[in-house]
Amino acid sequence: MTIVDLLEKNSRELADETALVEINPEMEESRRLTWRDYELVEPTSRSYYRTEISWAVFNEKANRFANALISLGIGKGDKVAILLMNCLEWLPIYFGVLKTGAMAVPLNFRYASDEIKYCTDLSESDMLVFGPEFIGRVEKIADEISKNRLLIYVGDGCPSFAESYYNLTADCSSLNPNIPLTEDDYAAIYFSSGTTGFPKAILHKHRSLIHSCIVEQKHHSQQHDDVFLCIPPLYHTGAKMHWFGSLISGSKAVLLKGTKPEFILDAVSKEKCTIVWLLVPWAQDILNALDSGKLKLEDYDLSHWRLMHIGAQPVPKSLIKHWLEYFPNHQYDTNYGLSESIGPGAVHLGVENVHKVGAIGIPGYGWQVKIVNENGEEVSGSDVGELCLKGDGVMECYYNDPEATAKALKDGWLYTGDMAMRDEDGFIFLVDRKKDVIITGGENLYPVQIEDFIRTFPKVSDVAVIGLPDDRLGEIAAAIIKIKDGMTSSEEEIMEFCKGMPRYKRPRKIIFADVPRNPTGKIEKPLLRKIYGADHLVANQNER
Repeated sequence: MTIVDLLEKNSRELADETALVEINPEMEESRRLTWRDYELVEPTSRSYYRTEISWAVFNEKANRFANALISLGIGKGDKVAILLMNCLEWLPIYFGVLKTGAMAVPLNFRYASDEIKYCTDLSESDMLVFGPEFIGRVEKIADEISKNRLLIYVGDGCPSFAESYYNLTADCSSLNPNIPLTEDDYAAIYFSSGTTGFPKAILHKHRSLIHSCIVEQKHHSQQHDDVFLCIPPLYHTGAKMHWFGSLISGSKAVLLKGTKPEFILDAVSKEKCTIVWLLVPWAQDILNALDSGKLKLEDYDLSHWRLMHIGAQPVPKSLIKHWLEYFPNHQYDTNYGLSESIGPGAVHLGVENVHKVGAIGIPGYGWQVKIVNENGEEVSGSDVGELCLKGDGVMECYYNDPEATAKALKDGWLYTGDMAMRDEDGFIFLVDRKKDVIITGGENLYPVQIEDFIRTFPKVSDVAVIGLPDDRLGEIAAAIIKIKDGMTSSEEEIMEFCKGMPRYKRPRKIIFADVPRNPTGKIEKPLLRKIYGADHLVANQNER
């Protein structure tokens, strides 16, 4: 069985029931006339717009896109990159690609033009499907990338360098193309990066995807009457694999475009959401709004909300304690995983183990875990070692990168690069990580990229970027900068220069000091973390 079979099953058995809802609280009135194929429901409050599709329509849209792709020669072995913000088209397009036997290649919506080109080249994508938010970025590289691939635009006002998704699918059959698929067929390429910031292309088979469905449903007990509120971007394995629990249970999911506390509570209230996956900043924002009195629980109907779970970054114990003061009846879970292990669930706390908050938990359903020393031997007791995972969700390889694959995969085990230990009850805690990636608000920042940019400032002699603890974001990027002899600079001057980077990559703190390096010239980041108080953050990592 593959996830394509699950969609077909739902379209037969639950044809007229709601599969996906999109909510955009900030949608302008003028946007109401731009939707295609969907009936806009009248807003239930000011600027609160809602669209939905049934399981039958979801499947028909996937089939139309699949048949359109097949008519263009897309099939097994091909790859289709997807660069879209969360929308009702996202998942039907994803499933349409899978129905052809081709591989879906989701791209991070934060990618700049050069990163889009890099990732489509690395994955050898034959097509790029993109939305209106990315016209400018794609246009910069259109002449280069269109030589090797088709460009398909999802939205109104199709640019001249692309073909319209709506025109392409308008006259295509809504019937299943019935391309034979098995768990051993390749399904998707996701992207991950190390400390250098250069993305690796992670290849997964259909076996990985169906495994993540089963794991998610086993962990969070999704039933047909559950409603999942999905806020994170669907390009990310975390969001999509948590939604897979809705796919396997045939239950409704709500795509919320916006992260303001009032948007989240309003969506939970109006859509009767039962399961919400949050990042730490969003949970903290809700608590802050409740503490300040900006929001009041009595203004919302939250009686259906049964589970709040968090992933993608460290989770402070104090946050969960505070959360349960407001929501004492909530179940809570923490999920650990990597894109290389098809997202969350390889290790999870478990809703029955809230007393162990601080741990990432125990091996997930269908997963094996071991902690090894530098020789690959399992450590004993509470000794620290590298966390390794094994299960059907482990990637096949880093696509076109045999050297990196050999380092990460050994005898079927995925070596995560995260250092961990077990307590006396068998719960796993992350205590360090080999990589220097900074996780801020659930997004990875790559210090070398930031360092390389800052070094181009004429007054900078040397620079090191590390993560410092932050109550809301988990970590923030701090730049330790050595100014050239005879020159002076200010924090404001550096911050102004850093506006040349995307906002999320800019350092939040500037420290003027020497940058320590070892005899081989490498920056001594562990020393910097100790000096600037980040060592305890690294020692209490909960999740990647």
